Amino acid sequence: MKSWCFFAFLWSAYFFCSSLSCPELCQCYPRRVEVVCNEVPLTDYPSESLPKDTTLLTIQFTNISSISERHLNATPLLEGLHLYSNHLQNLSSHLLRGVPRLNTLDLTGNKMSDLPADVFSHAPLRNLVLKNNLIEKAEADWLPENSSLSWLDFSGNHLTEVPTALLKKLPHLDNLDLSNNRLKKISANSLDPLTKLERLNLQNNKLETLHEFTLQATRNLTYLFLSRNKLNKLPQNLFQELTQLKLLSLDDNQLSHIPAGLLDPLQSLDEEGLDLSNNPWLCDGKVEYLWRWLTKNKDKVFLPDTVICAKPESLVGRSVISLTESELDLQS
Repeated sequence: MKSWCFFAFLWSAYFFCSSLSCPELCQCYPRRVEVVCNEVPLTDYPSESLPKDTTLLTIQFTNISSISERHLNATPLLEGLHLYSNHLQNLSSHLLRGVPRLNTLDLTGNKMSDLPADVFSHAPLRNLVLKNNLIEKAEADWLPENSSLSWLDFSGNHLTEVPTALLKKLPHLDNLDLSNNRLKKISANSLDPLTKLERLNLQNNKLETLHEFTLQATRNLTYLFLSRNKLNKLPQNLFQELTQLKLLSLDDNQLSHIPAGLLDPLQSLDEEGLDLSNNPWLCDGKVEYLWRWLTKNKDKVFLPDTVICAKPESLVGRSVISLTESELDLQS
């Protein structure tokens, strides 16, 4: 009985001491060594009152506008830092020097545009999220050589080109999200360093076409999102190396034809793994390849009846898969 009371006293004392060091308006969870500051009127990073043994810190929906290496030095055991939807505009150089265990940094929904050199160096980051900021150009000097990043999210920024120099530092990357930017083209070799890439999201950009060698080195791709671009043509060999692809979205583009053989390498597509809807398909003689592929692989297409003819007038509104050989011959 005395032993039980002694341990109960120790636990109560630990909880009490930890709660004393918890930042005002925030919540601390001793068992997980976690601190959460959610929708509170913070204007400065609460480094002075954070428990030194914090491993997971979430600060979201506050008025904090900057964060420095000095702030993070207060929590040297930090492994995950989530700073969603604050007012961050400035990060200091060598930001992560005092958190050598940090593997996840999420800066979603802030107001960052220009970041200093070495800002994401010095920590073994595996997950970096910069979603919904104001970044126009991603600089290579943000990261160290041979970075350990496996997940990089640049979605919802103002990028006009793929950050080729930065990608050369990411040999371990398996997830890259560049959606909701302003990309107009991707050079032939931009993605070559990403040999371990499994998931690539390029949707909602301004791409009109892709070079035939753009995806030649990304043989491990399993998910590829290209919807809501301005793609009007695709090279015949674009998907030649993507034999492991399970999902491909090409919906909401400007495709009227696809070249014969384009989809043949995609033997691993999941059921309903290909989306071709909301494209202005021209149902003339050149649609024969698509028609035959759809007929043979109907189960791999998401809502195949929504792959609809936009021209000629006599076939407007007809699904490509419903066309007959005689109709195709008539339009040839």
